[in-house]
Amino acid sequence: MNVIEDSPFRREWQRIGALFGSQWPKPKLILCISAHWITQGWQLTGMAQPKTIHDFGGFPQELFEQQYPAPGAPEWAAQMAQQLRQPANGEPLGVDLTQWGLDHGCWSVLKPMFPAADIPVVQLSIDYSRPMAEHYALGQQLRSLRRQGVLVMASGNTVHNLRTMQRSAADDQAYDWAVSFDQWVADQISAGHNEDLADFQAQGQTAQMSHPSYDHYLPLLYAAGAAEPGDSVTFFNEGYQLASIAMRSVIWD
Repeated sequence: MNVIEDSPFRREWQRIGALFGSQWPKPKLILCISAHWITQGWQLTGMAQPKTIHDFGGFPQELFEQQYPAPGAPEWAAQMAQQLRQPANGEPLGVDLTQWGLDHGCWSVLKPMFPAADIPVVQLSIDYSRPMAEHYALGQQLRSLRRQGVLVMASGNTVHNLRTMQRSAADDQAYDWAVSFDQWVADQISAGHNEDLADFQAQGQTAQMSHPSYDHYLPLLYAAGAAEPGDSVTFFNEGYQLASIAMRSVIWD
């Protein structure tokens, strides 16, 4: 709903987007890792005009009418599929030419940030079956793309438990376990211990409550892997929604 409603989170995405082209160079391409594209083996979207996917239900019609007509980058996707290697077996990535597109984990963030939709976007899928360390390792391969002007954008949540939502909760209210786990994530990032994020399950009950399934946590491992040792770290959107979703966002620059 942040994409169609005025909220502090939407305003922050708009503010950050405006920094590209002023404080930072405008990205040549955006590589998005979304919690909502799960595959067997890793894949890249390779179509010229990726469709806007409305992969949700029970929301206002206005949300289903949203479109994000950013172009794809077929030649780039084909090249990167050969250069990047699946940590599981060293094979190249797959290229999806017809099935996927830009899901709401991608466009609901990009639309406030880059409303003109004039930057090519490619999505990278997540192989949910693989160990945590492999997601981080693939993220490390993305460092070279950043040096080429590619913006790596990971879309998920540091805490995401829809089973325990409290619709009356304010944006500064959350369960103790949610606050604890969100702070643990922030502490690892602030200390430069990005690799420790892959061992999040060692946090026990707080990790289990924060991620009953960990699809929304995995994108963070790609962004953390892509971070360079000397990068500065900036947090924004340090709030919660519905008491069990943490909206913390981080920039490695």
